[in-house]
Amino acid sequence: MVEHLPIILPLIWAVILALAVFMYVLLDGFDLGLGILFPLAPSHEARDQMMISVAPVWDGNETWLVLGGAGLLAAFPQAYSVMLPALYIPLILMLIGLILRGVAFEFRFRASTSRWLWDVAFCAGSVTAAFMQGVSLGAFIQGFTVVDRAFAGGAFDWLTPFALFCGLAVLAGYALLAAGWLIIKAEDAVLDWAYRCARSALIAVAAALVIVSLWTPLQHPAIALRWFAWPNILMLSPVPLAAALTVLAAWRALAARSTYLPFLLAVVLFVLAYAGLGISLFPYIVPPSVSIWDAAADPKSQIFLLYGTVPLLPIVLAYTAYNYYVFRGKTSAHGGYH
Repeated sequence: MVEHLPIILPLIWAVILALAVFMYVLLDGFDLGLGILFPLAPSHEARDQMMISVAPVWDGNETWLVLGGAGLLAAFPQAYSVMLPALYIPLILMLIGLILRGVAFEFRFRASTSRWLWDVAFCAGSVTAAFMQGVSLGAFIQGFTVVDRAFAGGAFDWLTPFALFCGLAVLAGYALLAAGWLIIKAEDAVLDWAYRCARSALIAVAAALVIVSLWTPLQHPAIALRWFAWPNILMLSPVPLAAALTVLAAWRALAARSTYLPFLLAVVLFVLAYAGLGISLFPYIVPPSVSIWDAAADPKSQIFLLYGTVPLLPIVLAYTAYNYYVFRGKTSAHGGYH
């Protein structure tokens, strides 16, 4: 068993980091999405209701971002040392956006004459953070130039049409999550507006999924071979088929004005997109050349880290679930839950 630890431990840590990133994307995605939808809201009261719907939960969502970043540094230091300089500019812009959004969130409730300014800041911070997350994802899929275990590319290698399109795709995805969240939480005119936003966002997300799914194999022959070579095309075909069926089910759920299904099906779409990304890139943590085993820290370090992570992870999951359970139900513009 001991001799297999260098193989098993990187897999365990890859699963932990994948979970942390997905939880962040899911939980912070819908409140970033609210900022994306903010300028389209039908009234000031609607914007108040949007903010109140996430006020009890939004600031705990960054827990998963911290876990993902710190875990990457500790468990895969080489990957961290490559990706940080490669994505320095979009990551800095993302953090600035998150800070601006957080400040705007707190000050907006206390402002009167300047509330419009904090509305603009909340929207700008949310759009910047979400777009830069998508750009970083696109750059990650493209891959990084690595020479002698260090990043050897330029500061603007991430600035490509594919990465920019991925930024727009993430904006659409977060808007869909936000609209689904509002369908669960909102009432009256805001609820009707949320259904309309969800339909538009679903169309944009479906189009983005198709374009990214075709664009990625076209620029990566290895990924094209993984998806389209026989018998892989047969074994992996359930993923795109499930995505298509999920889009159709979400459209019908919106037409039927279902309360919970639009958000749940949006989550399923994110899961399927995440699975497709994993299938395309595994086992590379720094595409296209550095695998999780190449980038892994010493097994003793990874075991030591597990001593803290194994008990901590279920605690974080439990308090996150409890928080959402406590603040379930519809919200009003006056701050009430019912």
